[in-house]
Amino acid sequence: MRVLVAEDERVLAGFVATGLRRAGFAVDTVHDGEDALERLDLYAYDVLVLDRDLPRVHGDDVARRLVAGGSRTRILMLTAATAVEDRVEGLDLGADDYLGKPFEFPELVSRVRALRRRSARPLPPLLERDGLRMDTVRRTADRDGRDLDLSPKEFSVLQILLEADGAAVSAEELLERAWDAHADPFTGAVRVCMSKLRAKLGEPGMIRTVQGVGYVL
Repeated sequence: MRVLVAEDERVLAGFVATGLRRAGFAVDTVHDGEDALERLDLYAYDVLVLDRDLPRVHGDDVARRLVAGGSRTRILMLTAATAVEDRVEGLDLGADDYLGKPFEFPELVSRVRALRRRSARPLPPLLERDGLRMDTVRRTADRDGRDLDLSPKEFSVLQILLEADGAAVSAEELLERAWDAHADPFTGAVRVCMSKLRAKLGEPGMIRTVQGVGYVL
């Protein structure tokens, strides 16, 4: 759901971030290992897309510190070094997956989604509740057979509510998990997204606001 891209090639980092956002992820980018470690200390990322050859703190050292600290963040190493011994070394450092440059973007998205599923508690790919069906693999959602035509952000928020299985989810948690680090904590983004979701879900209403607590599906 939330991804950190650590890549010193700024054009490539922007390309990767843009594509992952279009696929429904909240994405932050950094361009050196020191900034990566600082962000990882601040936020609970599901996946780290990590270039091995980072300045200031090498990508290998970022992976070592993350693993040594017992982090649940999954690591996808993205690097130009693609020899078998390089892949073995990267995986031995604690990376969960390894993808060489150049790469096909659909494969990157698929690998990030797979790692995200491994970082979360096990859930079925098809989530259902009161006529609402969400396929988290195909990224589709419908209610009583009617396609909801959700934006990537709306899909992410609705998925979080479905995964909560009837428990309340606070606006702060939604902002933390579905938006990136640049989101203003005082923004009305969550409220606006909820309004659009409610309109698309239709009647009878499915999302209930619990005053002072959050939202319940």
